[in-house]
Amino acid sequence: MQIVFHIGAHCTDADRLVRSLLRNREVLATHGVAVPGPGRYRKTLSEALVRLRGAQASPEAQDVLLEAVIDDERAHRLILSNESFISMPTKVIEGGAFYPKAGKSTWLRNAFPGAEVEFALGIRSFSSFLPALYDLLGPDQTAPESFLAGIEPLDLLWSDYIGRIATANPGAPILVWCDEDSPLIWPEIMRELAAVDASVPLKGALDLSRQIMAPEGHKRLRGYLRTRPPDNENIRRKVVAAFLTKYALTDEIEQDVALPGWNQELIEALDARYDEDMERIAAIPGVTLIAP
Repeated sequence: MQIVFHIGAHCTDADRLVRSLLRNREVLATHGVAVPGPGRYRKTLSEALVRLRGAQASPEAQDVLLEAVIDDERAHRLILSNESFISMPTKVIEGGAFYPKAGKSTWLRNAFPGAEVEFALGIRSFSSFLPALYDLLGPDQTAPESFLAGIEPLDLLWSDYIGRIATANPGAPILVWCDEDSPLIWPEIMRELAAVDASVPLKGALDLSRQIMAPEGHKRLRGYLRTRPPDNENIRRKVVAAFLTKYALTDEIEQDVALPGWNQELIEALDARYDEDMERIAAIPGVTLIAP
């Protein structure tokens, strides 16, 4: 059994990825890929992880857990998604550290010691990720002055977090993509998680672009792709990018910066640092970085 844990990150796709995959549950099942609804496994798996506390499940316990999650005997690949598998939002920044519980990824692996485990996550520039995380927590959870206590934003690196997951899970493949690129590479993300090629027809290629595009533009885009099917993925991405340039909803793609003391200079520096970090991420052994 192959098990893919989609572990977020927080403030990226907000369960849109699992919803797109669920639209294709039947066709994926014919290829041995199981996509159970989150309600079927999130509480069950969370309780199992607490009981095990990082210890390896016995073969019997693993079988019981698998039977609780899926009932398709044809399945050889299982996709489980939860942005809080590793950490609750309140623990993303704790004690001056970023995702300090990265090592807890081994808990997921040890819950299924007989499976081939993979991890997958989307990331985004800290210039938007940190304000989004602050908004997610809300003023009742953290005060502006204490939110980044002990943290220098320019010191934060996704490659550090991903590297700690890789170190804790030797040999486990890790799939990574930039949330900012998701509207362009959505079909590729779905196919990589499901491990199916382009010959398998999948619905939902425009699920994400629809969220950030004016209805008129989305209708035109669908019509264009239907009447002029692109020959390859590169062409499809260019077409989607062109329509987004013209029809994207500004309110959906631009986030107001609400953190005290931030300015345009810091935002640009964070974005530049993020771009540089892509090379470090791609160089981590076992990591596959999807880029447009």
